[in-house]
Amino acid sequence: MANVPSTHTSALPHLASRIWWWTAGIATPAAGVAGLGVAIRDGAVSGQDTGSLMWLHAHTAPLLDSLSRTLNILGGPWVTYPVLILLPALLWLTGRRRPALFTAAAFWTATALQWGLKLLYGRPRPHLWPTDIHVSGWSFPSGHATAASALAMILVLLAWRTPHRRPALIAGLLYAAVMAGSRVVLGVHYPTDVLAGMLVGVLSVSIVTLLYPPIGRPHARSDR
Repeated sequence: MANVPSTHTSALPHLASRIWWWTAGIATPAAGVAGLGVAIRDGAVSGQDTGSLMWLHAHTAPLLDSLSRTLNILGGPWVTYPVLILLPALLWLTGRRRPALFTAAAFWTATALQWGLKLLYGRPRPHLWPTDIHVSGWSFPSGHATAASALAMILVLLAWRTPHRRPALIAGLLYAAVMAGSRVVLGVHYPTDVLAGMLVGVLSVSIVTLLYPPIGRPHARSDR
């Protein structure tokens, strides 16, 4: 008689995956953002934030400044928002409706959450040296860092079951880290702003992944 896999056994990997997402994807970044918010509200990190910015400004090479200026444009709403509208549209038109809906939901969840936190904390931006970089709005968390982190994580998840998983992971990590670093180099965000932004991106995409994963479970997979 053939062995029939137990329902409990086959459900274990799915349960483990959900536990991992709850812990690493939601609980950890949520605690991180909350902790940073408390520290900012109480002024516990203002000295370290300001000191880090001033040190970095004094040691920034012209090439790094130029790169950061380019990323300021590429990571801004005039580029990021069209990309995050066109990407779901392209996925939808090519028949990948589930990934399309996931991508749109994940990015706009991240956008809504970071704007909500900006309004909640109302942290002014740093103005520590003269600059011709025009920015507006509150500082915590960084919108550029949030969008970069969310976009990187979305692309990694879309590529996870393909041969492009590793390159997507490496490129995503580099992109998110460089974009976050550029905000500090330009002096338009404190280090804690960009750290919170990256955590918000991870948190938002993780929430949507738990509720509506981009690809169904292997035994019941459907992209539609």
